[in-house]
Amino acid sequence: MTSPAPAHPDLYLVDGSGFIFRAFHALPPMTRGDGVPVNAVYGFSNMIYKLLTDFAAAQVAVIFDAKEETFRNKIYPDYKANRDAPPEELVPQFALIRESVHAFCLPCLELEGFEADDLIATYAKQAKARGQKVVIVSSDKDLMQLVGDGVTMWDPIKARSIAEPEVFEKFGVTPDKVVDVQALAGDSVDNVPGVPGIGIKTAAQLINEYGDLETLLARAGEIKQPKRRESLIEHAEKARVSKLLVKLDEAVPVTTPIDELRPREPDSSKLTAYLAKMEFKTLLNRVTTRLREEGQVVEHPDLPVETAAAAARALDPTPEAPVEARYELVQDLPALQRWIARAQRVGVVAFDTETDSLTPCVCGIVGVSLAVAPGEACYIPLCHVNPDAGGLDLDQAAKPQQISLDEFKTAIGPLLTDPSVLKIAHNGKFDLQVLQCLGLDVTPIDDTMLMSYALDGGSHGHGMDELASIHLGLKTTTFAEVCGSGKAQITFDRVPLDRALAYAAEDADVTLRLWQLFKQRLLADHMTTLYETIDRPLLRVVAGMESAGILIDRNALAKMGQKFGERMVQLEAEVQKLAGRPFNLGSPKQLGEVLFDELKLEGGRKLKSGAWTTDASVLDEIEDSHPIIPAIQSWRQLAKLKATYTDALQEEIQQKTGRVHTSYALAATSTGRLSSTEPNLQNIPIRTEEGRQIRTAFIAGPGNVLLSVDYSQIELRIVADIANIQALRDAFTNGDDIHALTASQVFGVPMADMTKDIRARAKAINFGIIYGISAFGLARQLGIPQSEASAYIKAYLERFSELRDYMEETKSFARKHGYVLTLLGRKCHVAGINEKNPARRSFAERQAINGRIQGTAADIMRRAMRNVSRALQRAGSPAQMLLQVHDELVFEVPETHAEATAAIVRTEMERAATLGVPLVAEAGWGKSWADAH
Repeated sequence: MTSPAPAHPDLYLVDGSGFIFRAFHALPPMTRGDGVPVNAVYGFSNMIYKLLTDFAAAQVAVIFDAKEETFRNKIYPDYKANRDAPPEELVPQFALIRESVHAFCLPCLELEGFEADDLIATYAKQAKARGQKVVIVSSDKDLMQLVGDGVTMWDPIKARSIAEPEVFEKFGVTPDKVVDVQALAGDSVDNVPGVPGIGIKTAAQLINEYGDLETLLARAGEIKQPKRRESLIEHAEKARVSKLLVKLDEAVPVTTPIDELRPREPDSSKLTAYLAKMEFKTLLNRVTTRLREEGQVVEHPDLPVETAAAAARALDPTPEAPVEARYELVQDLPALQRWIARAQRVGVVAFDTETDSLTPCVCGIVGVSLAVAPGEACYIPLCHVNPDAGGLDLDQAAKPQQISLDEFKTAIGPLLTDPSVLKIAHNGKFDLQVLQCLGLDVTPIDDTMLMSYALDGGSHGHGMDELASIHLGLKTTTFAEVCGSGKAQITFDRVPLDRALAYAAEDADVTLRLWQLFKQRLLADHMTTLYETIDRPLLRVVAGMESAGILIDRNALAKMGQKFGERMVQLEAEVQKLAGRPFNLGSPKQLGEVLFDELKLEGGRKLKSGAWTTDASVLDEIEDSHPIIPAIQSWRQLAKLKATYTDALQEEIQQKTGRVHTSYALAATSTGRLSSTEPNLQNIPIRTEEGRQIRTAFIAGPGNVLLSVDYSQIELRIVADIANIQALRDAFTNGDDIHALTASQVFGVPMADMTKDIRARAKAINFGIIYGISAFGLARQLGIPQSEASAYIKAYLERFSELRDYMEETKSFARKHGYVLTLLGRKCHVAGINEKNPARRSFAERQAINGRIQGTAADIMRRAMRNVSRALQRAGSPAQMLLQVHDELVFEVPETHAEATAAIVRTEMERAATLGVPLVAEAGWGKSWADAH
């Protein structure tokens, strides 16, 4: 692979660190026969070969980052502090890529204390001084400041050149002004602060107008826009520090002279051995052919047939159909070890756990299934009993033959934590908890339920049976078919092994087949980032929350329930006195007769059956018509609190832990919100005195406190940003009272004359607009005529016309695509958006408007939970995340660590996303959940 070289050939500087990540995300998953992931290595090796052959690069160097800490961290300690850990499948590829550089006999450079970009800048400057042309092999925006005067960039993924026109298209300025634009706009990826409220577009306008950063800052007082002017003046030093962070160092004390940046003649045996080891058959054939053409004698190593075939099977995005199911019952250790060895060779294994109940913290494991290829799966029974013995676990003789739990744990443990073997589960949160109770960890792990959710959101369910039908055309065996239903249902440990094998092995098999489809679709549908950085990391975070549970004061609940019951008796007597006779308040039929037949109240509505409806909406409308209505409403509220919380929560306390362990559904809503069940801890009312009393029963353990941190008005902030409502953006940036400001601007009331009533009306409109409230709904909420409510909404949309435009654009996009997109790229599907029925279509349109806002808030919270969890681990914090309630996170933490933990959590929540307005998180702590507010 040699070519004649001029005295000063073009210098190719390869951004090795940057290319690793781009290749990893651009290429589909690929594993070597022994299971090691190699997709980034493959992309890198092909790129190097192309440089040396198609480009005939005679002078080239590959440059890497030495480590995270550089001189920039001394300037700004938080530089790159919010960087995510690299994906688990990428970690083992770093060393293999460096090995690839050495195999191709290329200079491999790095220097402690500096980033790869600084070395590239230094060598580029030296080369220009010698009259050389420089090609930087990268698409990194930070390197674009070097473009011009003989320096271009080459994006190897998109196969395109980047020169001055492309830089201008990206930044809106010429390359020499890129640093100033970056200093103003900042960079959320590298945690470069910049100037709040100024993005790339605004920064480019300012730099083009004023020439450079220092001139702009010196003349900031001349800027007409008050928000922009004040931000530049207040954050001038942030801009200067940001410039120091983004400007590349062109005077790095490099240790390798530029003349030595030449590839040496490759050692053919070393290079081909490396490519054979990596099982890059196509590239190996190209390299050996080229070497032979150059007259070299080359032995062509053969790839191992078994491992190559296994790798091909693991990568096949469309499993052969029909696939013959070959399921094996594994009942002894040698058989289990064979399956473990196969999983290690393939590098991918799907797994599923079978248990005797669906409560992770108390259930017992019954068995585990594994799948290594479509149709090739096994079931490992561990704790089955003999069904003929009536389910009695008498002795080993009464049990079917199976591996002991201790033997299983010893054998399977290394596989579950092997970084070169990707484990795949469906609803893996449950399996993680089950195995963690046995002292077994699982990493790395993919989850097909979360992959499906990232791809198709609320367009359908994400249970395995439904996905198998939709994507594989398979009707799977249901749990009821194996265990029965109702009173006749048996636990899985009593299922005969032949039936258990067919059911459990199929689960693992289907999981693997779904993964093969979804992994490819994530890339093709551009949903890899959403899944990898938001949904997938949440798996482990939420599993930890559910396992931890929250402590409940049973006695407090019992006393509360008693008080609620006594008050209900009083209210019942009051209602019956007002009705003039006794009746059952819990009977909608009897209540309807009392209200509308006997008391003759107006506003009643009848059902098709002829009975009166007495649901909450009806009572709300006639609340002021008779004193009996508020008494009934109070009775109902207490009845619900007593049944749902004071009584039911006591039954939910697990004897084993003394805590309540809610279950969070990660893939249930259309917007990305988590939902809590068994019990639902997200619907405890906070605005009523009784609801706040319920929260006093949620307590911290001895020496601990409960810490609550929640976002302040996150959805309104998102509205201000996503609809680009400048008045609201300014208000949030300046810390103004958003509801008072809205009232002032919509109703024309000076701030000095603002009343609580006027502010309350504006608050209702602010939040109502988010949920697409109608004039009818607002009228009912505020107790005003519908015409007046309609006028309020009209005035609001006229004052904030940007919101009206956003609403129309969102509805139009939803009608065209069937979904809306959150700011972080999640698809929120909207059913009925093209309905002919006006009422249904209007409902869907309101869902679309709200879905984008609520979905963005949900994505930000998901990212915040991931970031907070990692930050607490880095800090060695003893805090434990317990609950997520929409915009709020609840932690249990030693009282002595509360303040430090609050600071960490607030910081991570506030920088979970970069909006045009600041995100604000507020913290409080106390002995109970109520005390924390």
